[in-house]
Amino acid sequence: MRGPARCAAGGMEAALRRELGTELLRPTGHLGGGCISQGQSYDTDHGRVFVKSNAKAEARRMFEGEMASLEAILKTQTIKVPKPIKVIDLSGGSTLFVMEHLEMRGLNRHSAKLGTQLADLHLHNQQLGEKLKKEESTVNEWQNDWVTFFAKQRIQPQMDMIEKNSGDREARELWAQLQLKIPSLFCGVEIVPALLHGDLWGGNVAEDDSGPVIFDPASFYGHSEYELAIAGMFGGFSSSFYSAYHSKIPKAAGFEKRLKLYQLFHYMNHWNHFGTGYRGSSLNIMRNLIK
Repeated sequence: MRGPARCAAGGMEAALRRELGTELLRPTGHLGGGCISQGQSYDTDHGRVFVKSNAKAEARRMFEGEMASLEAILKTQTIKVPKPIKVIDLSGGSTLFVMEHLEMRGLNRHSAKLGTQLADLHLHNQQLGEKLKKEESTVNEWQNDWVTFFAKQRIQPQMDMIEKNSGDREARELWAQLQLKIPSLFCGVEIVPALLHGDLWGGNVAEDDSGPVIFDPASFYGHSEYELAIAGMFGGFSSSFYSAYHSKIPKAAGFEKRLKLYQLFHYMNHWNHFGTGYRGSSLNIMRNLIK
């Protein structure tokens, strides 16, 4: 008699054969995954694929967001990402996301190239020129209000969660003061909406024989400086990466303070997801920014 785990694996493999139109479906032994989803690679009639699986209720929405992010980055032809193939629902409630398998290793030789290509990704919107002008009516209204968007749609929900979970009075009082200060951090800064990877830490970058690869994106259009915040928090990026990036997108006045503001979002997010170990960093950033 087969156990539930084997039945589930059999159902998953049957669904993959059907949805991908392949007779061959052989696990390669390449396993992967992060905090959220598990994954492994398979050989198929159409080449090697990487399959992520997730059983949570919001898995389809999350995978569709990742697929749209990869498609958007691919279209720019600036930086390599795995080609997305398909999101598949399984009868047991799990969802799969199938993408191209890439033979990746840790980022090493191609750090500077990653900096250059990331800058190209961020500049791509600006360089669309005429196309962007045609879209001005939709893009510009949002662009002019990036500062409000970031405060109200990014940091405020994190603050609300902290409030709900711990009722942290010091955090609430510091945030009340910082909110008044935020507009002054953006004086004289022109923000052209840039397509961002959205979660660019060391665990989401690698390289293959052709150059750098980025993956697991959560893309949106925003201020290019936002991208560098989480990159700077957990390491994994060499000085050659930053030099190459800033040779194409120089630091604007006030860059360091805005970087701290953008890092505040990530520290608060980590506080909410992983506990109070991130409280001190969150409060320190707020104290320093309201000085």
